Amino acid sequence: MEEECILSAAEAAEYGEFKRARRETEIAFTLKKLIVDASRRETDRVALKKACETAVKLNASALLVSPVHVAMARKLKGKSELPVCCLVGGTGESLMSLKKTEAKKAVRQGAKEIRLVLCYSQLTGGGAAYLKREVKRVRKAVRKGTLIVSLEDHSLDEEEVALGVRAAVAGRANAVCVRGETFLVMRAIEESAGRLQVEVSGVENAEQLRLLLKAGAVRATTERGEQIAGELYHALDGQKAPQ
Repeated sequence: MEEECILSAAEAAEYGEFKRARRETEIAFTLKKLIVDASRRETDRVALKKACETAVKLNASALLVSPVHVAMARKLKGKSELPVCCLVGGTGESLMSLKKTEAKKAVRQGAKEIRLVLCYSQLTGGGAAYLKREVKRVRKAVRKGTLIVSLEDHSLDEEEVALGVRAAVAGRANAVCVRGETFLVMRAIEESAGRLQVEVSGVENAEQLRLLLKAGAVRATTERGEQIAGELYHALDGQKAPQ
């Protein structure tokens, strides 16, 4: 019969603190995978400032903004190393030359990452060659920056997302971003054969985040960073998120 290991009160307390510290490290690592979304057209200076503060506090992976807010976001983040990610391409129906110019200017203003909205009509129409050229042209404009291809539109079906993934691979993008659904994450991973990182958007809570990361997503875009942090810390014996 194995001897039962009985901890003293001091040892039990020490072990409890060890487990808590490890869990806090895991939470911090999870929050590091968030991208705080401030790219909506309703975002004004006040909302941008709040989103930037949230991203810095959570040590998030990036702050996503529209082209008009790149310079301001860079200013608001101060000395923080928080990368600014710029959403380029509007609805997707802009000309390639305009997307290239928009990306180039965003990089000049301080964006470290570009998230490119592909031409929607070419995605739905099967325009593989056009999409490949589009990614390549913006890739050239981004230079050493990170290029993420956005495939987040809710009306895109699985095959259209797969077409976008193939264009991203052919155009030498770094990653794709799909809707926060596990089957799309898995399809994007399969389609890229490990040549791209797969990100997700529209994450609304900690449980959804957990499932998507488990499915293989490397980062997650959300407008609810504070809420997700609160949920993660609440699960840690009711501990509140750090102020």
